[in-house]
Amino acid sequence: MAISLASLRTTTALRPPRILVHGVAGIGKTTFAASADEPVVVMTEDGLGTLQVPHFPLATNFAEVSEALDALLTEQHSYRTVVVDSVDWLEPLIWAETARRNGWPSIESPGFGKGYAEALNVWREYIDKLNALRDQKGMAVIQIAHTDIKRFDSPEHEPYDRYVIKLQTRAAALLQEHSDVVLFANYRLSIAKAEVGFNKKVARALGSGERIIHTAERPAFLAKNRYALPDTLPLDWKAFVAAMPQPE
Repeated sequence: MAISLASLRTTTALRPPRILVHGVAGIGKTTFAASADEPVVVMTEDGLGTLQVPHFPLATNFAEVSEALDALLTEQHSYRTVVVDSVDWLEPLIWAETARRNGWPSIESPGFGKGYAEALNVWREYIDKLNALRDQKGMAVIQIAHTDIKRFDSPEHEPYDRYVIKLQTRAAALLQEHSDVVLFANYRLSIAKAEVGFNKKVARALGSGERIIHTAERPAFLAKNRYALPDTLPLDWKAFVAAMPQPE
């Protein structure tokens, strides 16, 4: 079809979101994802606990992850959300698959980070399958990740620590770019300073246990969204959906 000015559009249909949620251990990332509309979980770690949610058997290699996603794409079902729990446990399966395809003993065999660069091709295959589920099956995508604290070397300021996704740097960047929403889950904290004598003060973190998600990036953590969401929301699926734009 020839492209002309007549093909210009000012609006697009709202498609199901592709969400990546990372956060501190045990905060409830899996519970958040399991509360989504008609979820089905692709498990790379045994993290469901007592949650009663449909899931594939625990994947022990990348082929099993790929087959699970293919089944959702080709077979009839009523699931509306695919959950991958978790991408940092998926990563070693992708490394093993990359090494197998290239005949390497391990992902580090080529040296100088070449193995991790080659692994991005397998990551892209995985992402293509997620995109197909969203585009062809109308499924929302939720990927769960653990978080890590790493030093960030800013070109404008002194280096500082921040929460990031616990993945190899290039893989993390690829998944962040692919996602429409990157959520950082943490507890709401406040800092109180107290005198300890000798003109010294100590800072203590205080919190009520309230669990929240951040939707916009700050120096201390990675987050983003493409929907003009409030900067902070409760770690609750209903609250998240209520804040999302609704189809007209």
